[in-house]
Amino acid sequence: MDIRRVILATLLSALVLIGFDYFMPEEHKSPAAIQGKTTTAAAPPVATDQPEITSRDEAPARLPIDAADVKGSVNLHGARLDDLVLKGYHETVRPDSPLVRVLEARNEKEPTYVEFGWYGSAGETLKLPNAHTLWTTSAQKLGSDSPVVLTWDNGEGLTFEIDLSVDRDYMFTVTQKVRNATGAAVSLVPYSRVVRAYTPEETGGMLVHEGPVSVINGRLGEESYKSLREGSTAPNYVSWSKTGTGGWAGITDKYWLTAVMPEQTSDVAGTYGFDTTAGAYQVGFTGQKPLIAAPNGEAQITSHVFSGAKEVRLLERYQHEMNIPDFWKAVDFGWFAFLTRPVFFVLDWLYQFFGNFGLALLTFTLIVKAVFFPLASKGFRSAAAMRDVAPRMKEIRERFKDDPVQMNQQIMQLYKKEGVNPASGCLPLLIQAPVFWCLYKVLYVTIEMRQAPFVGWIHDLSAPDPTNIFNLFGLLPFDPAHFSSWLWLGAWPILYGITIWLMQKINPATIDPAQKPVFMMMPVIFTFFMARQPVGLVIYYCWNNLLTMAQQYMIIRRHGQKKNEPEIIPPPKASKKKG
Repeated sequence: MDIRRVILATLLSALVLIGFDYFMPEEHKSPAAIQGKTTTAAAPPVATDQPEITSRDEAPARLPIDAADVKGSVNLHGARLDDLVLKGYHETVRPDSPLVRVLEARNEKEPTYVEFGWYGSAGETLKLPNAHTLWTTSAQKLGSDSPVVLTWDNGEGLTFEIDLSVDRDYMFTVTQKVRNATGAAVSLVPYSRVVRAYTPEETGGMLVHEGPVSVINGRLGEESYKSLREGSTAPNYVSWSKTGTGGWAGITDKYWLTAVMPEQTSDVAGTYGFDTTAGAYQVGFTGQKPLIAAPNGEAQITSHVFSGAKEVRLLERYQHEMNIPDFWKAVDFGWFAFLTRPVFFVLDWLYQFFGNFGLALLTFTLIVKAVFFPLASKGFRSAAAMRDVAPRMKEIRERFKDDPVQMNQQIMQLYKKEGVNPASGCLPLLIQAPVFWCLYKVLYVTIEMRQAPFVGWIHDLSAPDPTNIFNLFGLLPFDPAHFSSWLWLGAWPILYGITIWLMQKINPATIDPAQKPVFMMMPVIFTFFMARQPVGLVIYYCWNNLLTMAQQYMIIRRHGQKKNEPEIIPPPKASKKKG
């Protein structure tokens, strides 16, 4: 498999896998412009009443949260978890930049929040807590070591409680209780859901799922915002419903997740929906069986809320400690997860060893190249053998162009004589391609590379190279990218283009004159295309190209290049015509 085929295949796959989101962006509409479609999915009622306008700055109606890794507040109007930032993550690499916000109140710019509640069984008329309910609190603050109890009395013999606690990471425990002093049994059904009242810009494109996500009955469910909008209608605004035991469901971004988890032994209905009135996406669970609070008794149920960074090892720990099924699937490792996950763990181990994600990436690529060196050697030898016999193949095609059968026979004899297998050069590439694709996927989807520094001017491997040749790498006081994103061209993408040009030079191949201009333009096309990609990926490809060239040099030194002289093949004998 010669280098031009490798480059062409890489270019085409990159255009399809990465560039699709640039050329086919999803249309984003405002909630007011969206009309839902009729659905027949059975689901519990969805509360659409609006909360009291309570800003996160209004202290009297809020319970502060100050835990080990998160801070924010709980809206006491409706007991909503709607204000949360992550202490360990900033929006940019600047230490004074704002912390990443994962939950935001209804009246803020990007509202995302978590709701808990009850609804009565059919035929019962009970005064239940809703979005306007003002809860009282047992403490002044919720922390990692200081749980809080929220209480509300409906004045008709029912007292509702919500016990809240948070661990030292991103997991909240929520116990909903109802105490019954009415003198008669009360039947109630609990629910919990994540609500997002705006349509976000999806940054992951085809490579990363962003939006509603769930695991119910061991099956991963991923829906788009568009499918929820088109599938939901009044009165329940449900586009998707599935019953099962336990599981988890929520809304995911590229690096962040907010999800609710019922008791893993309880029968629940997981639902996706879009409330056209409120312009809100809703994902969550409702109990399949009502809880019965006996006279002078109580009923309770415990659920959990995760709201934070999708750190792979943390998700794995929660999965094992809390029996949350397939919680690691919140990170979109893709169809090749069976290979992508091991790649991540090896890369993460190297990161822990070196303390620098860039060095871990370079080391991992070197290890993979060493492991696959025998295959690469075989592929290069096969490509060299094909180049050696190319002149004789050309001569055979010219001599027997009017006799295809004889031409194919002569070519097969030539392959057999020289021990050449035209397909053997493809096999090493096919075996190595999934490994490097999985490495690419890991670098793109995992939060571990986000804002990870390398060396020099690279302070964030997940962002494009901050330098730009069009302003002389910062010497001129203007930003060319303001005119067009295609004018962003940093130092690392330029180095990457140079490595492609060098690969073409050290491995010359016979190229059709009609194709030559295309191959000459490939380094330029690749350079501009990769300029907008995360610089960590560009560094990886540069390093991979350099190692490929080094491998080829070693193979040539080790085995040499066979130079065969063209073999003269006699032309076919002219047939004698009988007179």
